[in-house]
Amino acid sequence: MAQKPSIPKGTRDFNPEQVAKRNYIFSTIKSQFQTFGFQPIETPSFENSDTLMGKYGEEGDRLIFKILNSGDFISDYNNNLIKSIKLALRNFKAFIEKNSNKAEKEGFFDNFINVFPEVLRRNKEIKFDERSINLDKLSSDISTKIQTYLDKDFLLEMFVEDDDRYLTTLTIIIFGDFYYELGNKYVGEYISEKALRYDLTVPFARYVVQHQNEIEFPFKRYQMQPVWRADRPQKGRFREFYQCDADVVGSDSLWQEVEFIQLYDNVFTALGLKGTIIKINNRKILSGIAEVIGASDKLIDFTVALDKLDKIGEEKVKEEMLGKGIPQSGIDKLQPLFSLSGDFEAQIEILKGILSTSEEGKKGIEELDFINEAISSLGLQSAKLQLDVTLARGLNYYTGAIFEVSAPEGVKMGSIGGGGRYADLTGVFGLKNVSGVGISFGLDRIYLVLEELGLFPETIAKSTEVMFINFGDKEALFCLKAVKSLREAGVNAELYPDKITNGKHMKKQMNYANKREIPFVVLVGEEEMNTSVYTLKNMITGDQTKVSLEALITAVK
Repeated sequence: MAQKPSIPKGTRDFNPEQVAKRNYIFSTIKSQFQTFGFQPIETPSFENSDTLMGKYGEEGDRLIFKILNSGDFISDYNNNLIKSIKLALRNFKAFIEKNSNKAEKEGFFDNFINVFPEVLRRNKEIKFDERSINLDKLSSDISTKIQTYLDKDFLLEMFVEDDDRYLTTLTIIIFGDFYYELGNKYVGEYISEKALRYDLTVPFARYVVQHQNEIEFPFKRYQMQPVWRADRPQKGRFREFYQCDADVVGSDSLWQEVEFIQLYDNVFTALGLKGTIIKINNRKILSGIAEVIGASDKLIDFTVALDKLDKIGEEKVKEEMLGKGIPQSGIDKLQPLFSLSGDFEAQIEILKGILSTSEEGKKGIEELDFINEAISSLGLQSAKLQLDVTLARGLNYYTGAIFEVSAPEGVKMGSIGGGGRYADLTGVFGLKNVSGVGISFGLDRIYLVLEELGLFPETIAKSTEVMFINFGDKEALFCLKAVKSLREAGVNAELYPDKITNGKHMKKQMNYANKREIPFVVLVGEEEMNTSVYTLKNMITGDQTKVSLEALITAVK
């Protein structure tokens, strides 16, 4: 018996209803993106590995899906690496047999690192692709491993006096270490030159640099495409999911932040999701607070602890800060922060007192003040703007405003959107000082919130509205003329493809309409064809009437 097919963990199939609901969210967000003047772009599903690697930190790099090169690259790499390690060990063994002095042994390794890359290049049996493998680094790593395993005199003596069995064993051990400790560095680059995109931001930065001469700045772009992460699958976390991003690059103006707050408000209002909270903070305020309490070098530790205020309480947060080396005198200065309350303006006034000695902090307050005054004047339809000084997402790249959107009160869900301002998005690709600001919508979480609150329109998954029963070829042709007219009138209509040959087939076609929840069925036999009428059956009430084509169109629209 054939094994039942399945999909990879962390991926999903979507049925027609789910696709319709997801498309409803997509189209709503897309419509608002366009209303605000954003232009669509798309980038490839996969990028060159060097475009992605090193942009997300060590943890992020481990979650990038790499695409294997075609061909037997892994076998070639393994053979070349084993031969290289064995060649290095033979050279070292030959040297030690002639020179037992410890100082001379150390000199061997200093010289080895310099000459071994060329030895590898000249060796006809070893052929590394130097576009992927750095021979200088490889030689240094082999040298380090040999020294690690032969640093004891008795091991060194065994290595020299024994026949090739110990040399072969040590070759295998060092080869295993390369996979265990250094595998991603060498094997990954050697057998894979491309990778699936991890997010939409880095490909967008690459796009801006690559097409800078074709782009008019400020450049307002939106992008709605899938991304992939080799994460551990769990509830709400997938290996394949969509991101819906909007960014403006090439402008320092705070009016962009104001517009993004309005954009969030417009999208969630259009989705019927009233009462969302748009939280805002500023990286400069966090940096200013860290400066005031004497912990500028511990910004991340400070913000990680502060972020837990609602979860573990004031005293536990203070304990954690002390444990991270933040002085008690500095923590005392934070006391007003722990009891921060009131509206946006009241919190700003408290922050002005805390940050009176920090120029960086005061700049952050000015920026938040500007944004809040603009939003207060313009107004929001259904969302609320809220200052949250514990908000500290994206500190590795955000340099100004930081956003996070929460679902309405009473809905247990993480953030359904977020973003912020960055000073140098394109710097990693050689285009310096291009400031930008962007936001993202969490499609999957928005879907769950709308589902929980029953906010999807009832007609969202509307498919076929009228199905014609197929009694035979003549009847089918007659029906298809009516189907064509219905479709031209904007009615979703179809003909059942297989004709009736016995009584069971009639029941089968009616059951098919029922299971697909098609509200109307049309029956056309010889009598209907002779009189140019149609028997219309309401599948909900069971009522059945004969109507003209015009009346049929009117009845089902």
